[in-house]
Amino acid sequence: MKTYFPYIFLLVSFICLQACQKGEINSLNTPTVDEIIKNPSKSDLYNLVTGAESGMRNNFSVYLDITGMIGRESYRFSGSEPRYTTDILGGGTKTLDNNTFYLTNPWAARYQVIRQCFIIIEATKNARPEIATEAQKKAYYGFAKTLIGYQLLLNINLTDSNGARIPVADNTQLGDIVKDPQKVYDAIIGFLDAGKADLTGADVPFPLSSGFNGFKDAAGLIKFNRAIAARVQLYRKNWTGALTALSESFYSLDGDFNTGINHVFSTNGGDQPNPLFIAPNSNGDVRLAHPSFEQDTIGGDDRLNKTSVRISPASQSGLTSNRDVIIWTSLSAPVSLIRNEELILIYAEAKLQTNAFTEAVKALDRIRAGHHLPPYKGKENATELLQDLLYQRRYSLFLEGHRWIDLRRYRLLNTLPIDRADDDVWSKFPIPQAESNI
Repeated sequence: MKTYFPYIFLLVSFICLQACQKGEINSLNTPTVDEIIKNPSKSDLYNLVTGAESGMRNNFSVYLDITGMIGRESYRFSGSEPRYTTDILGGGTKTLDNNTFYLTNPWAARYQVIRQCFIIIEATKNARPEIATEAQKKAYYGFAKTLIGYQLLLNINLTDSNGARIPVADNTQLGDIVKDPQKVYDAIIGFLDAGKADLTGADVPFPLSSGFNGFKDAAGLIKFNRAIAARVQLYRKNWTGALTALSESFYSLDGDFNTGINHVFSTNGGDQPNPLFIAPNSNGDVRLAHPSFEQDTIGGDDRLNKTSVRISPASQSGLTSNRDVIIWTSLSAPVSLIRNEELILIYAEAKLQTNAFTEAVKALDRIRAGHHLPPYKGKENATELLQDLLYQRRYSLFLEGHRWIDLRRYRLLNTLPIDRADDDVWSKFPIPQAESNI
């Protein structure tokens, strides 16, 4: 699979070395960064964009593991890292640590991408006309703002009412932590809407990886932007806003479930292999489905095939599973960022919540038929349709970072199974210590 990531490895490595824990560059006046901002070449701008896309992959596997484990989708057993089965599951007296890898690494990675996106914007402003036309500058701005919104969304997903810092272009003038998730969502929508406006009428000159195949021009990037916006509007309970965003996205009720944008990986020198791939029947370092994943599956549901039965069960710290996660089949397998199946489910939820039950059933039946299940036969009311919707989201979006957030949105975290008597189900992560010390 062709990617552009190996070609920008040295530049991105340099920028990462300048970054603090939040991913912001300590000084924009270092010779390399300062020159890029003040007088960028075409290759400088290309590299910055490619570096931002590449950076979105960093520690995304940790994000999926911790949200998957708290949401009781999966177990992550590691002989060298017991905190997956202690802190994350609240084993005994353990609580979530505000200064350890499972929080600080994904959190910092997201703000690091955001910082690079602001550098893209600043450098583009200073680009000479022969380097970037006005229409091309709009593409850089729109892509950068779209990524800023998306990366901020992932962080507020973790911390919820503990808040997040709204990013600004001047990293020397940091604002306060905003603790109201709705205000953070408002800021995210602001970035996404600004990105959409910039992309309208833009001319995209920069290369993107094969993960953006079908979405590399301005029209495609707008569809990507609006897909993320639809997800955010769902979290805001702005149902009509979600439907409007869907209408401008790549949503297709009858389309391929897997159409969408992906993070791509490879084993090429200088690139990153897929860290989520673990060969089936491995020992020691394993990623397993929570036992309830099989227990709660409706007969005939082919989404059970996202897991496979192990030769022998794996156990650690009083936890046991006999099913490996096999969503990612190699070190070069892509990881979904957002895809059409999620958009169909967003449509179903928004229609359900606006009492358009017939349309909600139509969308749910599309999901059901796609996974060899019979049509919905329950009552067409909000309570029963929501139950089916959450089931479909659980299995369609398994380990894509949604179940924990979905159950929190509907105040159903207390329905998650407790595997050990002294375990907990956390509702949110703390703010990282580095943020609270500022």
